[in-house]
Amino acid sequence: MKLTVLVENIASGRLKAEWGLSYLIESDETVLFDTGASDLFLKNADLLHVDLEPVEKVLLSHGHWDHGTGLQYLENKKIYAHTNIFMERFSGKRSIGLPFSRESLERKNQLILDDKPQKISENIIFLGEIPRKSKLKNAGGQFTDSEGNFDSVPDDSAIVVIENGAINIITGCAHAGLINTVDYAIKVSGIKKINSVIGGFHLLGNDEITTETIKYLKDKKVKKVYPSHCNQFPALTEFYADFHSQPLRSGDILTL
Repeated sequence: MKLTVLVENIASGRLKAEWGLSYLIESDETVLFDTGASDLFLKNADLLHVDLEPVEKVLLSHGHWDHGTGLQYLENKKIYAHTNIFMERFSGKRSIGLPFSRESLERKNQLILDDKPQKISENIIFLGEIPRKSKLKNAGGQFTDSEGNFDSVPDDSAIVVIENGAINIITGCAHAGLINTVDYAIKVSGIKKINSVIGGFHLLGNDEITTETIKYLKDKKVKKVYPSHCNQFPALTEFYADFHSQPLRSGDILTL
């Protein structure tokens, strides 16, 4: 599996960064995972000499602006996501949902929405809605829906890429909780061996959920962990101490 970081919060070389996430993932099929907060993923792809035109499938981790705004710059793609990605959502008074309608996206692309796991290719699985069984408090923020009710981000999902009898788990923000996400990835794939866990985990650090998450990953004998995007600095330092993990940057390439 090859993963190219098209958008991250920090950048390398000539590339640019923004608060957002977008990965190009190459396995038995090449897919785009999230599209960041603008058209930056397209501009960075050009700088990397990466042609996104042949990529047919786009997987959206959840319906937040910093992961899906770039979808409006795509045409003739199959977009896989949870059924709730278009719900109105807020952080305080600020809208943090997708800044376009379902209808506008469907005019240019094919939407494939489901809360169940979807097999994208022989090696790639979109997990759909992730059950939240961990006793730990859900990782996330103080989000609300249009009626002021707490938004637990039920559409939060992740993907599994199977390589050499092991799984690589890629998250956008892990609002469902990273432990829940990994547990479900194992259940859906039927594979217990975990090569890597990559992406935003929404962890703060210096608290129970970060400590227990790291312990869980070590107990699962995860070989490689790449926390990025929405993890705060104290959490990043804890991951570095245990996994020697460096935050991902726009332009980074992982071969796993």
